[in-house]
Amino acid sequence: MKLAAAAQMRELDRKAIEERKIPSIDLMERAAEEVAQAALDALPDKPSKCRAAVFCGAGNNGGDGAGAARLLFLMGLKVRVFLVGDYSRLTPDAMEETGRLSECGVELEDFRPEDASQAAWARGCQVVIDAVFGVGLSREIAPGSRFAAAVDLINSCKGTVVAADIASGVEADTGRVLGRAVRADRTVTFSLLKIGQAAGDGALLSGKVTVHDIGIPAALVREVSCPVQTVEADFARAALPPRKPDGHKGDFGKVLVVGGAVGYTGAPYLTASAAVRSGCGLAYLGVPESIWEIEAVRCASAMPFPLADRRGKLSRRALPELLERLEGCDVLALGPGLGRGESVRQLVLEVLRQTEKPVVLDADGINALEGHIDSLDSRRGRVTILTPHGGEFARIGKGPAGDPAGTARAFAREHGCVLVLKGRRTVTAGPEGNVLVNTTGNSGLAKGGSGDVLTGLIASLLAQGASPVMAAAGAVWMHGRAGDLAAQALTEYCVTPEDVIAAFPRVFSELQGNQS
Repeated sequence: MKLAAAAQMRELDRKAIEERKIPSIDLMERAAEEVAQAALDALPDKPSKCRAAVFCGAGNNGGDGAGAARLLFLMGLKVRVFLVGDYSRLTPDAMEETGRLSECGVELEDFRPEDASQAAWARGCQVVIDAVFGVGLSREIAPGSRFAAAVDLINSCKGTVVAADIASGVEADTGRVLGRAVRADRTVTFSLLKIGQAAGDGALLSGKVTVHDIGIPAALVREVSCPVQTVEADFARAALPPRKPDGHKGDFGKVLVVGGAVGYTGAPYLTASAAVRSGCGLAYLGVPESIWEIEAVRCASAMPFPLADRRGKLSRRALPELLERLEGCDVLALGPGLGRGESVRQLVLEVLRQTEKPVVLDADGINALEGHIDSLDSRRGRVTILTPHGGEFARIGKGPAGDPAGTARAFAREHGCVLVLKGRRTVTAGPEGNVLVNTTGNSGLAKGGSGDVLTGLIASLLAQGASPVMAAAGAVWMHGRAGDLAAQALTEYCVTPEDVIAAFPRVFSELQGNQS
């Protein structure tokens, strides 16, 4: 699904109004109808037994709120409408909606933070509509302002909070919180989903987001070109490489996993296990000699072998054999459980410089790039996929806080790689500037080992023939979906990385259409 920026939405509105001659007030009325319907759907009882508080700004978003308030009043709700802003700055359409509201007998009230009766009314409502700021907000809500007080009051209400177009305080282009933001239970957005509703903190604050047609011609909406999109099941299905009916193990890719250290024997095992479980033909596991026996006992499908080590970690002396083994493989997954140290760092940097093979770099493989980003740059034109969480990325990257999509996009373009920036809504960015925001997963994945499973899945899809971006973003979706299925059976508390791998068959079966 496309994710639009604020400027794109303004241009879409302009084309509809100026080029297609659609009255702007008609668009506002349609928006108001959708917001009012969402509020009605949230009511716990008959409209006549419920009441609503509507908080409006002076812009067109406030006009949407005023229109929704009128419709709710006509449906029998008791409604009070609070203007958070300057009446003299109402837009023409917002002024028109305010007039229509007044004709029904409901007046726009100035919001007064010190007015206890307003606060008591809002807190006693079954539904609260947030129509203070729209997608155009780009500066922080000033502490101590009426706007800040309104956001805090809305967040203190027990009724269902419905945001009109976007939760006030969420930056539409990033998902960043501009000082403070409304925590919506539901967001009714118009024409296209916004970047900030799928990425960053905005994804958490938006609640359930639904996209509604307000009368802008579908052809205009289709014309909007969005480099940022969500990853859905159809994308993951397309990322799943086909299987040759007469294929043998050599046809489905060979993955070499290199990692592990004393005290970190589980990580490379999980990576190799995920690679095998997700369809690659052969998986090899190179580990320090001091833990090789442990891995040899564990592994039934992956094939472990020892590499030269020093004090329980891989040594730079392992480089010749590692590269020789890699010659017979299609993809290298480097880093799970590797540990940190000068010898390890030198090994990782030399491998990156010397091999032409695709590399999926994770964990301490990424940490080795700290202060040596030139080793990544030297691989421009070769396939390199990085899978950092926020802490690892902070060591090698930079970008505005709260803007995962923009930060990932800039890094991937600058360094010619694919970046999988892990988080609540993992973001995958390609070197051409395309960004994909994941839609699956839950807190059960927030456990050590989950990232190792993802690394193995990415490497497996890549080895089987998926393109780098498809392999990365598709694997993120599949990994999250497996986590969701595991959580359904076990709860988010009890999911382990092994449970996620065990759920792979159901995910793959769903993608192949073998389950209802």
